[in-house]
Amino acid sequence: MIVHNVYFTLNDPSESAKDHMVQECNKYLKNHPGVTFFAAGKCEEELARPVNDRMYHVALHVVFDTRQAHDDYQVAEAHLRFIDDNKASWKQVRVFDSNC
Repeated sequence: MIVHNVYFTLNDPSESAKDHMVQECNKYLKNHPGVTFFAAGKCEEELARPVNDRMYHVALHVVFDTRQAHDDYQVAEAHLRFIDDNKASWKQVRVFDSNC
């Protein structure tokens, strides 16, 4: 399996902008072939231990059953549209991919 974690820091850190980004993740990225787990949500403000990285507003977590499913997702029309429609709102994007 491939775990694809993406952390978005937004230009606008308002609650409405964060909610919109979560909605966009669900709209475009949720139902791709080979996805075994999907979640998108906001940084949990109450979890602020010294080891918590809090330099993001919205997190996306996608687990793919195979590397090929991950690779197909990267070039899928819905994924590319998500990027085009939302990239102007991103101050920073960090991607962490791992196998498990």
